[in-house]
Amino acid sequence: MKSATTASATAPGDVTSFSLGLALPLGVVFAIFFVLPLAQLFYLSLHNDTAATVWGLGQYIKFLSDPFSLAVLGSTLLLGAEVTLACLVLGYPIAWLYQRSGSRVQTLIIMIVLLPLLTSVVVRTFAWIVILGRQGIINSVLQSLGLIGTPLRMIYTQGGLIAALAQVQMPLMVLPLITAIGRIDPNLADASASLGAGSWRTFVKVMLPLSMPGIIAGCTLTYAAAITAFITQSLVGGGQMLFMPMYLYQQASTLQNWPFAAAISIIFLFAVLAIVALFSMLGRRARGYGDAR
Repeated sequence: MKSATTASATAPGDVTSFSLGLALPLGVVFAIFFVLPLAQLFYLSLHNDTAATVWGLGQYIKFLSDPFSLAVLGSTLLLGAEVTLACLVLGYPIAWLYQRSGSRVQTLIIMIVLLPLLTSVVVRTFAWIVILGRQGIINSVLQSLGLIGTPLRMIYTQGGLIAALAQVQMPLMVLPLITAIGRIDPNLADASASLGAGSWRTFVKVMLPLSMPGIIAGCTLTYAAAITAFITQSLVGGGQMLFMPMYLYQQASTLQNWPFAAAISIIFLFAVLAIVALFSMLGRRARGYGDAR
């Protein structure tokens, strides 16, 4: 009895349980550098004048009742959807090819995918300006082949901006897809084929649903990054297209209307959180597919 008591007294505790105190340093950093600035931003947005002396919801009413501001918000959210769709259409075949290639090809693919992350976003954006310019690579090749007589206008357009953002954000889509597709049992495709399903039906009915968690994760990351890409939107989009990051910058830095800029930030934050919550809801529904292996 004594030995049993001694053994139970000296037995180690549950290794899977830890004190919440271990998360205290991260919580302090999170509170200082995120929660407090966000609270200050919300406090500033609750003033009707630029001097921040009159309390009220005037800045929110001003934004939500202004067709121009709502159009800027809508165009920004639409841009994120277009970039996300482009990354998904182009990135899924890359992830699919990665999982069905040899080790050397996989190394090459992963290097190409990660290359944008190893290059400054400013350098990548200026490279796209050179590519899409009137004297850029695309126009020069098309003119040399005699396919066009005058240079095409691709820079400072919606299509050019989508192409630049899709290339910049492509790793955020491809990497989750590679992980999700890699978890799918290859025998499932053989079983589907043995039951008489063709390649396309096997992909639609089996492979695509099982890779849905990776699609949701990639879409969430890509969408959030695309609509907040201030540098790429400003340089490739130019002054002819206005999106929320530049709109906020103009109000804060150029017009010095900090309360209105703070209200824009809060509204934009909640709009992004709403989209992310939608993706999260879809991800929970797709989790059952991802766990079935």
